[in-house]
Amino acid sequence: MNAQNFKSIAAALALFAAGCSVGPDYKEPALAVPSAWNEAQQKGVEARPLELVRWWTAFDDPLLNSLVDRAVQSNLDLRVAEARIRESRASRTVVAAGQWPTLGTFGSYTRSRNSENALNFPSQGGASSIKLERNLFDTGFDANWEIDVFGGVRRSVEAADAAIEATEYNRRDVLVSLLGDVAKNYIDLRGAQRRLAVARANVKSQQDSLDLTRVRFDAGLASDLDVVRAEAQIDATAAQIPVIESALKQAAYSLDLLLGLSPGALWSELEKEEAIPHLPAEVQVGLPSDLLRRRPDVRVAERRLAAATAQIGSAVADLFPKFSLTGIYGLQSISASDWFMGRSRYWSIGPTITWPIFDAGRIRANIEIRNAQQEQALYQYEQTVLAAFGDVEKSLVNYAQEQVRYRSLNDAVAANRRAVEMANELYIRGLNDYLNVIDAQRALYLTETELAFSETTMAANLVALYKALGGGWQIN
Repeated sequence: MNAQNFKSIAAALALFAAGCSVGPDYKEPALAVPSAWNEAQQKGVEARPLELVRWWTAFDDPLLNSLVDRAVQSNLDLRVAEARIRESRASRTVVAAGQWPTLGTFGSYTRSRNSENALNFPSQGGASSIKLERNLFDTGFDANWEIDVFGGVRRSVEAADAAIEATEYNRRDVLVSLLGDVAKNYIDLRGAQRRLAVARANVKSQQDSLDLTRVRFDAGLASDLDVVRAEAQIDATAAQIPVIESALKQAAYSLDLLLGLSPGALWSELEKEEAIPHLPAEVQVGLPSDLLRRRPDVRVAERRLAAATAQIGSAVADLFPKFSLTGIYGLQSISASDWFMGRSRYWSIGPTITWPIFDAGRIRANIEIRNAQQEQALYQYEQTVLAAFGDVEKSLVNYAQEQVRYRSLNDAVAANRRAVEMANELYIRGLNDYLNVIDAQRALYLTETELAFSETTMAANLVALYKALGGGWQIN
């Protein structure tokens, strides 16, 4: 084959390579989006555009800010997600390599001997006239190019590109979860410290009542039943302290792990009692239409749908013929002395075509698999969008209703404190039974504990709202 024929073949195959891509072209589904949040009319919540890049700074807690910054740098789940991005990019390179020719080189040396009994020797001379042993020196290049005429490889590259974007959004989703987990565990820790302070204050108050009761018992003004009841009340309250301390340590250890540290590494920073992070005066939630672009898990599902759609085209391309151009050029000789001379060269080049005729339905079954996977990805995308809207609505109602509960509990605590003072005063005067004092103290402890829980829950619910809104991934 001369050079002109080679150029003609290459030009024709290049035109084939620029051909169409079979299979469906991807279009992002158009989904119904609410115009406003149902729960956004609650007091303290505004639906105007919002800034969520560093939402945790709204709590105005320097240590929380520091923990978040350190977690972003050292969290192991985040590092795993980053490694998956590198893996996905490398996989794309592997797939895209199918669009290009492959070129290799080879070289060999063999020494062989033929069997005397396997040859038909001439009558004159016999085996002595045949050289049974010989050398063979061989080197050269070979090349192969499968032309992507029907776009099977291009569709695979398209799917790989979508997969890369999905892993990048997945890292952002991991980051959103990390930010929320750090803030929630920090709030839980401060809430446990508050409950621990409440329990210890109540133990002290109840101890004062027990001391007073013993004095009255010694004076003959109280019964031993009152003393026993007071002792039981203190023991019941003190029994809650180990439970609260356990919750406190668990939150601290969770923060250690989120920052990629050994358990206990942060304790020196966290052990000092501090207030539960206070809430901002108002919370902005934006519009539902913003959520589809901001929530990373929604974007992951959408990119997976795009990848699944492209894989259909890759499967459909197997129905069509495959065109290849192969060539080889080398030098071959039985003697090293003339191995690299012109007369030792050999070469071949030419196009090939393969087209499956019968495969027992394998290709069409694979297309059906890809279609079913694309349908699953579509439903998963729709489900993820609905779940995202639901997360925001549930977080809004939880946040708003906990504020109502907190105000009621705050009033209840104030009333129970007055009740304890009145019960003690009446008991001292001998106008009241000590059982009323115990009931008043128990009610005060329960409402103060619930108030601490409610303040913790409000802050945690706000964290859940920011997480549902998909905020924070923009920082890195």
